[in-house]
Amino acid sequence: MTRWPTLFISHGAPTFAIDPGIAGPALTALGMALTRPKAVLVVSPHWMTREPRVATSAAPQTVHDFGGFPPALYQLNYPAPGHPAMAARAIKVLRAAGWAAEADAQWGLDHGAWVPLLHLFPAADIPVFQVSLPARLDGARAYAFGQALAPLADEGVLIVGSGSLTHNLHEVRFDAADADADGEDYAREFSAWITQAVLTRDHARLQQTMAIAPHAQRAHPTPEHLWPLMVAAGAAGAAVPATRIEGGITHGVLSMNAYLFGAIPGAAAATPQAVALAA
Repeated sequence: MTRWPTLFISHGAPTFAIDPGIAGPALTALGMALTRPKAVLVVSPHWMTREPRVATSAAPQTVHDFGGFPPALYQLNYPAPGHPAMAARAIKVLRAAGWAAEADAQWGLDHGAWVPLLHLFPAADIPVFQVSLPARLDGARAYAFGQALAPLADEGVLIVGSGSLTHNLHEVRFDAADADADGEDYAREFSAWITQAVLTRDHARLQQTMAIAPHAQRAHPTPEHLWPLMVAAGAAGAAVPATRIEGGITHGVLSMNAYLFGAIPGAAAATPQAVALAA
């Protein structure tokens, strides 16, 4: 079986579900270019636990874990099936790598999972399950968590780290919703630094983002939305090529860029619109 790439997605605000900007169509094009994975595994900062937990539900519920947004958002559902057998396999590989993973039969799909998947796989016909983000991480340990999950990519699983490339909610401006807007200088400069580290495969530098990247503390007052990028990179490893999927900046400060680590299975079928390579 061909090894699957891994993917980091910036899921932005919950309104990304109904206001796709340029990131939504880019994800849809990518999903169309991919062959069908056996399952999608999502790591999101909206499910954090002391030790890793793996959702084993065969029919995960759509979790509307946000408040104060337009009523239309609360009517949306993403009825993808779960994959209990692959979830059990995830527990096994995590334990083999020294992580004290446990099953969770109740957890569904939080908005860090179902909102971007609405764009990536809108038919909701591919099994999805979540693995929680361990609460006590730094860049190196988040990367190691991705490495622990890596064997699943050899078994037909698309590993998705869903977070936000920049995540300063104190500066979000919901009146600045144009995804094509330039955004704040610091958000662009931080995003450009990340892109350089990713595309040059400098995973050692990437793991040190919070310590050495420009504007890191402003871009991430708390780092939990950055760790899924480390998870996706760790699951892929530094040997594979990476691609930036351009998403623009929404609400003034939220970079919506995504990164694909590895080659697209069935790449001959990909359209030029599927991915935007950074120069």
